[in-house]
Amino acid sequence: MNRSEILTKIDNPKELEKLYQDNKTAFKTEFNLLYPELTDNKLADYWNERLNYESSEISWGSKNELIFVIIASLLAGVIAKLPELLNINSESFYQRNIGFIIFPILTTYFIWRNSLSPKKIVFAGVAFLIALIFINLLPADNKSDTLILSCIHLPLFLWAVLGFSYVGDNIRSYHKRLDFLRYNGDLVIMTTLILIAGGILTAITIGLFELIGFKIEKFYTDYIVVFGLAALPIVATYITQTNPQLVNRVSPVIAKIFSPLVLITLVVYLVAILFSGKDPYKDRDFLMVFNFLLIGVMAIILFSVAETFKKNENRTGSFILFALSIVTVIVNGIALSAILFRISEWGITPNRLAVLGGNILMLTNLLIVTFKLFKNVSKKADISEVENSISMFLPIYILWTIIVTFIFPLIFHFK
Repeated sequence: MNRSEILTKIDNPKELEKLYQDNKTAFKTEFNLLYPELTDNKLADYWNERLNYESSEISWGSKNELIFVIIASLLAGVIAKLPELLNINSESFYQRNIGFIIFPILTTYFIWRNSLSPKKIVFAGVAFLIALIFINLLPADNKSDTLILSCIHLPLFLWAVLGFSYVGDNIRSYHKRLDFLRYNGDLVIMTTLILIAGGILTAITIGLFELIGFKIEKFYTDYIVVFGLAALPIVATYITQTNPQLVNRVSPVIAKIFSPLVLITLVVYLVAILFSGKDPYKDRDFLMVFNFLLIGVMAIILFSVAETFKKNENRTGSFILFALSIVTVIVNGIALSAILFRISEWGITPNRLAVLGGNILMLTNLLIVTFKLFKNVSKKADISEVENSISMFLPIYILWTIIVTFIFPLIFHFK
């Protein structure tokens, strides 16, 4: 389904309804992109209200959905408690399997919600099974760089499988991929809010029981806190999907606030580096922090682009993001040159190669996004070009994640 199909049938209620029933998600996505062009069209106005109506009341979804969330939350808690239940090494278990506590369950949720075909269900199941077997068969060696890299990148691979279930039948749709990024931003916000509320409740509960002489800290931590933390992303996902109006107003505000703040912080930080005496070319720990900073800022840019352009926001946000992307390109350039310097001086290691590949991908993506943002602020490009420049790069990141997770241990002989 594309916008031209909707446009040709915009004056035919019956045909529009048929298009909608064939693929509701794709219809909504394409119609929302087309709607700004459909001025003075009563039928288009009706469809816009029908597709984008947001109730002010809290929705708890269907009974089956609520039951699913409860069961899934309990299952996540049980998986988190497996080291204790099976008497196995907890450090090794969580290092290798922490992603399996949440991602398969969230994937199942979207498979069920999107009614995916058996073929896609099998694909997702096989991907999880291969990942589970592979990561747990890697030799136990705490000094193995490839083991650590696989454990770090595996959750990103599982996140990609989750994205596959989220986009459903629209895997090639850039707009649906961007929706997945928005979902992740909304999920972080909702999870944080619930976590804060849960922390307050925990403190009150433990304090109240302590007043009457009961020490419940260990029991509460071992069971209530563990099950609660495991259930957090599941409950937060359920809330964001059944009540999008709760976060649709919050996410853009956060994006608007943090984008300029991050820009100012990053500029001041770069200036401060000049007087700090720190050298990313020779100080390994500082380079690691530098790269984590880069990843964080890159994530903020991607989330901010998704939220700023969700409803064709004003151009101020575009200018701020353009400036932020330029500064981030400078940061990425410094990090990349430092990695290349270390490789030329001390040779290739799994860590250096992984960081080098990640930096090259991020720099390439950033340059494309920066160029599209420049065209946007110059009024030479549509908003969708900026969005597409982000969405089209997701499969490339996923491919690199697969290489680092599954191929690096074999190439470097598990060292």
